[in-house]
Amino acid sequence: MRKVEEIEQDIEKLSKNELESFRCWFFDFDAQAWDSQIFNDTESGKLDKLADEAINDFRTGKASEL
Repeated sequence: MRKVEEIEQDIEKLSKNELESFRCWFFDFDAQAWDSQIFNDTESGKLDKLADEAINDFRTGKASEL
């Protein structure tokens, strides 16, 4: 946990411009990690049950198109 605390302290020392750059970088980094996780979960079948439930709900009228 010490490493996270060091990173937090370093972030607190950033200038306004550096902090904005970091935010942009982290937003992209986090989005790519999320996309990768969703892709991996989809490929491995982890989301199949949820997809089947959603399709069934739509077919039985429990859900509608957005």
